[in-house]
Amino acid sequence: MTIQQILQHYWKHSAFRPLQQPIIESVIQGQDTLALLPTGGGKSVCYQVPAMAMDGICLVISPLIALMKDQVDNLKAKGIEAMAIVSGMNRREVDIALDNCIYGPVKFLYLSPERLLSDLVRERIKYMKVNLIAVDEAHCISQWGYDFRPPYLHLAELRELHPKVPILALTATATAEVRDDIQDKLAFRERNVFQQSFERKNISYRVQQDENKLRRMLEVARSVKGSGIVYVRSRKETLELSKFFNDNGVAADYYHAGLDGDTRNAKQEQWKSNHIRIIIATNAFGMGIDKPDVRFVLHKDLPESLEAYYQEAGRGGRDEQKAYAVLLYSEADRLKQERNFEISFPSVDEIKQVYHYLANYYQLAYGAGEGLSFELDLADFCGRFKLDALKSLNALKFLEQAEYLSFNESVFLPSRFQFEIAHEQLYNFQIQNPAWDPFIKTLLRSYGGAFDNYVRIREFDIARRTNLSVQQVNEAMQQLNDYGALSYQPQTDKPQVTYLKPRQTSANLWIDRQYLDTRKAVYRKKMEAMLAYVNTDKCRSIQLLAYFNEPNAPKCGVCDVCLREKREQKAEELHQQIADDIIEAVTAAPLSLEQLVGALTKGKSNERLTVIRQLLDAGRIKSNGEKYYL
Repeated sequence: MTIQQILQHYWKHSAFRPLQQPIIESVIQGQDTLALLPTGGGKSVCYQVPAMAMDGICLVISPLIALMKDQVDNLKAKGIEAMAIVSGMNRREVDIALDNCIYGPVKFLYLSPERLLSDLVRERIKYMKVNLIAVDEAHCISQWGYDFRPPYLHLAELRELHPKVPILALTATATAEVRDDIQDKLAFRERNVFQQSFERKNISYRVQQDENKLRRMLEVARSVKGSGIVYVRSRKETLELSKFFNDNGVAADYYHAGLDGDTRNAKQEQWKSNHIRIIIATNAFGMGIDKPDVRFVLHKDLPESLEAYYQEAGRGGRDEQKAYAVLLYSEADRLKQERNFEISFPSVDEIKQVYHYLANYYQLAYGAGEGLSFELDLADFCGRFKLDALKSLNALKFLEQAEYLSFNESVFLPSRFQFEIAHEQLYNFQIQNPAWDPFIKTLLRSYGGAFDNYVRIREFDIARRTNLSVQQVNEAMQQLNDYGALSYQPQTDKPQVTYLKPRQTSANLWIDRQYLDTRKAVYRKKMEAMLAYVNTDKCRSIQLLAYFNEPNAPKCGVCDVCLREKREQKAEELHQQIADDIIEAVTAAPLSLEQLVGALTKGKSNERLTVIRQLLDAGRIKSNGEKYYL
């Protein structure tokens, strides 16, 4: 099939969006390609279509586990074989998945960059027939970017495994410095960038300074018709604000990455189908969700960077109709940003302390732990060792940069299982243990393919079919796991820590102080750019475009700054017209104040009085206390 036929057959679109086709053609011609498309520009199609047009499997590197799962589900719904390898999967699960990619019909393998550090994964990728390496959120490879992920620095090593395979790097936001850095770090054979303008003419950017943010949010929701997104910083706030909106008669729901997949999908569908008008979310929401008619995106708090803000605000108005991006700001936000800045950069000693406390928490001996994954209850860990939660979280991110461990914040992994014994052995087990026979038969009838792969299960469904409680199902699955009949992985939504190296002694634990200083400088620069954006009298669109290296952009005419300028200009013109009329009136004859105000036809009474006072102050007209004259 041609790329147009593939688009029509699988995606039901008759035509490509702007830039998609030249990007796809570049990839098919074997060229390394950097694609900068705005949020909602259809980045996934740029690697999915060419991968379908070529023989072999496409490797997709993404740091967003929730998005990976959504993409895999979407591809499977189209009849395309895809799978993801994420943190929290055990070695056996990974082993089976990789085998399916080598010997099976899998067309897309989604990987987190941390997984590429594994010798097992690298070794098996060698034997795959790879047709394309797609690097999503490619700005993460640059330490000058707003979301630098150190494991991305190893992606160029994939070239050694498949030197002739092209790389497609995709991102929605990148400055000129970051664009060059992406191509250097991914060892592009030659520069090749496709870029759309970052200008969004239909979005009205607004910054509203107000101490009472709840009242202001309600005003926006009531004054702007249609669906919206409200971004907040914490999961707790998503619940609280959702309740606040509903209590005030505005249909809203909440969303964050800690929710299980079914719940997330249900909430998304309710919102996408306009049964729920507003979704209150953390920044986990929006990636890969294509809803064209979002009329407003509201930020309750100051984002960490203009890149993050542009990407989230850009989820409004994808249908090219008017949309509003409203950022609420108060002086307290600036102080909070400063505090967060200090907490974001623990000292070298604090980072080392967190590393050793973490190993003690998991009871890991020196030299042990490589390749092991653990759940992390951050509140319990910090409480036990009397640590600050935010500072500890940031220490873990610097330990990740140093490649001692990988850390994924709260990711929902559903329950799954696989039979560990063959059909005949399982049948014998059922005969020898007749009490287990009905339960095992329910598993066999409900979940096909469990002898070959791990399959997702819902304990609630099994409980309903077996007349057991969910707790009894959990216990039964665990017992069968202990018997060796199957391997059972219960669901989890806790953060995952994976040790990439054995536990080190203090003498061997090296943290790059210079890297810390560099990251601190980059963070401060981005923070200052964000603060400059909210405290300015320059067109919001011009500011954003200048930040992304599009100088000399025209005024948008629709942001709060431009609209204020228009209002001021109109008021100035009106005042000038009133002044001209006043001069003309008193030139003919001296008039009393009442006569003068009554003789004027433009403006309201208070505006006429204001201009009369201004003309008196300027000495352009005079008054003897009764009459006004020249």
